[in-house]
Amino acid sequence: MGQRGFWDEQQRVAKLKEKKPVLQRLSESIPWDSFRPLLDKGYVHERKTNAGRKRIDPLILFKMLVLQQLFNLSDEELEFQVNDRRSFEEFVGLGVMNSIPDATTVAFFRERLRKAEVIEELFEMFEAYLRSQGLQARGGQIIDATLVPVPKQRNTREENKEIKAGRLPEGWDENPDRLQQKDLDARWTKKNGISYYGYKNSICIDVDHGFIRRYAVTPANIHDSQLLPRLLDPENEHDFVWADSAYSGECFEDLLSLGGFESLIHEKGARNHPLSDKAKELNRVKSSIRACVEHVFGCMTMSMGGKLTRKIGLERNDAWWGLKNLTFNFLRYLQRSSHIATVA
Repeated sequence: MGQRGFWDEQQRVAKLKEKKPVLQRLSESIPWDSFRPLLDKGYVHERKTNAGRKRIDPLILFKMLVLQQLFNLSDEELEFQVNDRRSFEEFVGLGVMNSIPDATTVAFFRERLRKAEVIEELFEMFEAYLRSQGLQARGGQIIDATLVPVPKQRNTREENKEIKAGRLPEGWDENPDRLQQKDLDARWTKKNGISYYGYKNSICIDVDHGFIRRYAVTPANIHDSQLLPRLLDPENEHDFVWADSAYSGECFEDLLSLGGFESLIHEKGARNHPLSDKAKELNRVKSSIRACVEHVFGCMTMSMGGKLTRKIGLERNDAWWGLKNLTFNFLRYLQRSSHIATVA
């Protein structure tokens, strides 16, 4: 095989761009510059002198955080992949002569955004952009939650008892290095008889377009129904609300009714009071619509590198999953844009 020349390389790059890979489409379709004011707000810090390296463009770091969520990468793996892969390097806006932000810089930037409470604002800004593009919430809304596993903590029974009671186990405050590796917010829960440890990402999507319109991140033991008031989207143009039987109950039916919503929540049987055939059939009909929300979680599991999260504490997990929910909406926007272009 002969040596590849400059024109061969140029032709190879041109062929790759013809395929319009996802990262290239994201670069072209998402209004990245509109996020800059919020990113600057979150990344502001005083320079004591003019010496040292200049501040990295926060838009580059934000795109690295999006890459991280697309593939569920650790900070260290993200640094390596951006160094290793041309498509990643081009997506974040760097060239072969530019230095790549290291893992510590990425983590520092994400922490800055979290502490400035900017991540939810970024999510809301893109929501406003969707509305401006005619993709406002329509068709009603579907509410559901997915469990978010985190590494299990190796604590004694007594330590776990103290944590559940909201107290710091004895001696932990005397060892800061140990304490910062301990997650005091993650909790155990059971689903279908299986125990899970971690958090929960609860979301509300609209039926017509399938975007995440609202979200809430909580410890795993918080019951789904407690999040219903936070997740209901008053901006949806239609009043229908779908949810599984975890959200059933007279108090929630009353809540929906008072808010002007029409409940399509699954009915739930009880001991010695099984569902009638009619109720089962109605649940099947409701499931045909409600299944759309499972596609969101399926995308996160199968296409975005899985749900395992290695962040410690509720606040950091909230920031992580806020970014993941936003990144899902970016991908969904590509799908909807392609669909609209095809129909047109």
